[in-house]
Amino acid sequence: MPSILLERSDPTPSFTHKPTDTPIPGARQSAFAGKVALITGSESGIGRATAFALGEAGARLVINGLSDERLAQTERLLRAEGYPVVRCVADVTQFDACQRLVDTAIDTYGQLDILITNASISMRAYFADMQPDVFQRVLDSNVYGTVYPLKAALPHLIESRGSVTFISSISALNGMPSGSAYCAGKAAISNLAHTLRLELAHTGLHIGVVHLGFTKNDTTKRVLDANGQPVPIAYRSPRWQKTQEQVAQLILGHIRRRRQRTVVSGLGKLIAFVHTYLPRLGDWIVRQSMRRLRHFYE
Repeated sequence: MPSILLERSDPTPSFTHKPTDTPIPGARQSAFAGKVALITGSESGIGRATAFALGEAGARLVINGLSDERLAQTERLLRAEGYPVVRCVADVTQFDACQRLVDTAIDTYGQLDILITNASISMRAYFADMQPDVFQRVLDSNVYGTVYPLKAALPHLIESRGSVTFISSISALNGMPSGSAYCAGKAAISNLAHTLRLELAHTGLHIGVVHLGFTKNDTTKRVLDANGQPVPIAYRSPRWQKTQEQVAQLILGHIRRRRQRTVVSGLGKLIAFVHTYLPRLGDWIVRQSMRRLRHFYE
């Protein structure tokens, strides 16, 4: 699942000095060499792993998060590898903050080629128990946390005939008990991507969606309960999980091939197949799992 940011902070971004444009020693010459990539929610988790993978592939990086301390630490680690990087603290559910985030990329590098909307909040609560403001918070992070960065970046991405990738989830492909707001948000951005591909087909902009499956998370990762309190993510068997580094490479492959949709993992593809072609069977399996594997949801 995507990296989850729970902290709130001043949306005004924090800037570091401009990175050098000197080529990275030993970097692979690839489709990403010299490109400028902005990854939201990249202070930790999948977003951070994706930033490292893009840096290794020769991209110049703009990283983002809500915690300046964690973001600065990630920036130091990237710089230690010789990757050009600038950080920007910004709340992606606020359009003005997203505009400043994009301005950071343009002011630093003069262009923007890749946008990965990774930042989001997840949850673990049954709908009947959820407070309305918690539902809204989760939905805002997933929908407006995707819409606002893209809206701010769109003119620059069209100019570069670049790429935008929405980080979604297999939860968007079917309902998941105790995940109503998260499922709704991820399904919304999948449909948004389809609509934008139709509207912007003439521009040459690549618009894709990556549906993540179960991923090994940072031990500090938290999701929201019914009252908006941070709680650990529900149990997932290690044998079902991909590492963050594996997921990052799959995201890069998706962008490189300019794919419309990538479903991560064999389990994710199986879930997508069953719920598309055998929906009653899929629902029966989920209902059985709710009875037999309650810890999977709670």
